[in-house]
Amino acid sequence: MESGEIVEYIDDQEIICTVVMEGGNQRLRLLTEHNREVKVAAQRLSHRGRMRLDLSTGRNRLVESLRALSLKRSAIADEIEIEALWEVLNQEQMWIDLETMTGLCFPAAEDDDHQAGVIRALFRSRRYFKFKPDRFLPHTEEQVAAIIETEQKAARRDRLIVAGAAWIQSVRSGSTAQPPACHRELVEKFKSFYLFDKESPHYEEVQTIMKKADLTSSEAIFNHLVAVGVWTLDENVDLLRFKIPTDFSQPILEVAQSVSPATAGAFKDSGRVDLTHLTTITIDGQSTLDFDDALSIETRDDHFLVGIHISDVAQHIKKGDLLDREARSRGSSIYMPDGRISMAPPLLAENRLSLKKDHLRPAISTMVKISLTGDIISYDIFPSIICVDHQLSYFEANVSAEAGEAIGTLYNIATRFREKRLSQGAIQITLPEINIWLDEAGVPVVNRVNRESPGRMLIAEMMILSNWLSARFLVENQTPAIFRSQPKPKDRILKNGTGSLFQNWMQRKLLNRFALTAGPDHHCGLGLDAYVTATSPIRKYFDLVTQRQLRAVLGLEAAYTEKEIEEIIGQLAQPMADVGRIQFRRNRYWLLKHLEGRIGGKEEAIVLQRRRNAYSILLKAYMIECALPQSSGIDLKPEDLVQVTIQHVNARNNTLSVFMG
Repeated sequence: MESGEIVEYIDDQEIICTVVMEGGNQRLRLLTEHNREVKVAAQRLSHRGRMRLDLSTGRNRLVESLRALSLKRSAIADEIEIEALWEVLNQEQMWIDLETMTGLCFPAAEDDDHQAGVIRALFRSRRYFKFKPDRFLPHTEEQVAAIIETEQKAARRDRLIVAGAAWIQSVRSGSTAQPPACHRELVEKFKSFYLFDKESPHYEEVQTIMKKADLTSSEAIFNHLVAVGVWTLDENVDLLRFKIPTDFSQPILEVAQSVSPATAGAFKDSGRVDLTHLTTITIDGQSTLDFDDALSIETRDDHFLVGIHISDVAQHIKKGDLLDREARSRGSSIYMPDGRISMAPPLLAENRLSLKKDHLRPAISTMVKISLTGDIISYDIFPSIICVDHQLSYFEANVSAEAGEAIGTLYNIATRFREKRLSQGAIQITLPEINIWLDEAGVPVVNRVNRESPGRMLIAEMMILSNWLSARFLVENQTPAIFRSQPKPKDRILKNGTGSLFQNWMQRKLLNRFALTAGPDHHCGLGLDAYVTATSPIRKYFDLVTQRQLRAVLGLEAAYTEKEIEEIIGQLAQPMADVGRIQFRRNRYWLLKHLEGRIGGKEEAIVLQRRRNAYSILLKAYMIECALPQSSGIDLKPEDLVQVTIQHVNARNNTLSVFMG
């Protein structure tokens, strides 16, 4: 390659006309039509002809000549009708060299300019020919059709990007102009982008729209969707992100409607034990609408007979039917400060499945014979019919714990059972519960709940007792179920169920995750040799499955096999993890929303541990962790009490910052 030769190369989808300033075997120093000097490898050249320029004319003259040449060659390219050329050549699938192609396009002219013009024309539009600088291959008709479709999609995408950016800018400016015709499509792409980030198939497209609209964060997309009324300011995006259905289909509602209410006649010959003579009570939160469990107690001469009665949900939701498949896909009811999503249609969950006062209901009853000193003598599990007499809130039960004999006795029995579990190595973590709900104006209200109040404590222990006895019953009858176990903690801080708030919080961090298996194993946290959960069959599918296994032992239906149990555990692992995340995140969101109104307020906190540049602390009033930046001259240690000021809170971004003082 010699100095003065006119050559062209491709850079950023553009053919650049240049002159060789300095030749070489590998890299050439070129002066471009844009008045830039570049070094380019010889193999990158798209065209090399016979034309030369006199380098002695000076740089400005050289650039002028190159620009004129480039314009001339582009004009030549414009004369070529690519589609007509392809129609002539596409029948023969053969490579055509540059010289032949130039002759076909310009029979009377085969100079450098016309060759370069052909290259430019076929480079610009590669719809009809496969392009190489020195030869070309006609595409087949099928290939051309596919390329045209791709081009149309790209053009449509470009139009969508322009429309999306313009719509965002219009809304941000406060304009009341009509949204673009494609706004529904844009909305779906925006939602997908915000919910799934880089996993969204529209990620790059929306990123381009954002860049064109001068947006810098995904929160701007959320704000746009709020501004145009697609989402609310407090939109529960996790329900969308985890694809949680909030309603039930019409066929499922129709099946739910067809479930017959319980009648005395229907159970007369069913083999169920009639326990309607017992005085039964339910104890739940004030907002509870579905009642899974009820209690009864009788005082005999030398013992108590405690009844733990669980709604027989499996009597109405049959294995494998439409209601069952729907419940299995959901896994659990979801409880949030701003609403709940039932595992079963509310028509059933809150009515025919629920142990409502003065209504006859089928149940699975565990009757426990307990000595006057609180020791378990024996137990029996059987299908029954009950009718709840009293529906109490926790508050009402707490008052009755002092005045009501039955509840007071149940509380004493629960206390004795807990003491037994603790003596067997149970870890009793006692932490206040932060209850959040929305008032009529939609404002979050925060309430600190004492989980050790008499009503809550006795219900918790009675349910643990029932679940433990159910596990023993299944083991004794060699029936697989969804057994829950837990290894020993990584370390043990608490002794005999006592400890400070700091110790209880840190002990919880040291617990190992529970395991679900088809066979029994020790549950260290509860201090029990075997454990299942069967006391919430309206709300949890695992409990419904275990209830069916109890029913199978009682001769009411066929049991699941061990393999089927293992399959259910595997299938529900992800849905149950999603439910846990949604409930935790939504509670945290509304707690932070409440704290947004407390910026500048002072709070007492416990130092948990020291990190690299900050301390991890626990805000006592809200039982929420956050970071406290290290202050110069102040050295804190775990369990120190400090006063902090809330500096910044953003519920949507999940951020909370405080400072000392």
